[in-house]
Amino acid sequence: MAGVGKLLKQAQKMQRGIAVVQEQLTAERVEVSHGGGAVKVVVNGHGDVQSVTINPDFFKEGPSIVEPVLVAALQEAATKARELHQARMHAATAGFNMPSLGGL
Repeated sequence: MAGVGKLLKQAQKMQRGIAVVQEQLTAERVEVSHGGGAVKVVVNGHGDVQSVTINPDFFKEGPSIVEPVLVAALQEAATKARELHQARMHAATAGFNMPSLGGL
């Protein structure tokens, strides 16, 4: 049973590390610009949109130009946030040996 106690301590330590990373991701910002800087999107490390800024002159291009640029910026920001999230979570859980619990 000593192995189970060690496993539980390891799981608690990993859980604390993940909680810290979650807080950091909430505070972290990922910024993406598209359309030559006409559209700027800022998301946090979880991918939650924090702001969208569109140069007023860019609206003169019309919806058929503005909308795809906005979508591209949002998608890139979401992708970068997802990559950041995965990298931080991997780093937070690296080194924890969580063996299969099949023998319990």
